[in-house]
Amino acid sequence: MPGTTSNALPNAKSKTAGRKPRAKKKPAAPGIRLTGDRLVVRNPESGERKTSGGLLIPATAMPAPKRLMWGDVTLVGPEVRVAKAGDRVLFLPSAGLEVELEGEDLVLLRERDVQAVAEAPADDATRDRAPGQYL
Repeated sequence: MPGTTSNALPNAKSKTAGRKPRAKKKPAAPGIRLTGDRLVVRNPESGERKTSGGLLIPATAMPAPKRLMWGDVTLVGPEVRVAKAGDRVLFLPSAGLEVELEGEDLVLLRERDVQAVAEAPADDATRDRAPGQYL
């Protein structure tokens, strides 16, 4: 219409039309910064074991473990040189301190307690074959 002024064009699309909103990265533990050479590791097992007959042996009834276990790194302190968040580390469970963050039981370790580091695998490399299989 000749007498109306409108800033919107009838067939114009906005700049954000067709774009998906960006997904915000959720930090592992907001507001927590580790000091020194500390790592927070997700412990894959609860410490309880079952006998071959199916009886549950609680973690408190067992002697201190001498078996190393793998865990996923969740948080990393500023002075850690060998691991980063997302890596898997080999450690002795009794060397760490148990901590609860956001309702999850985790293990707090020093860098010197880490025996080995396995980097997070690339997504495309693990899709084709299972780990340990060579073709």
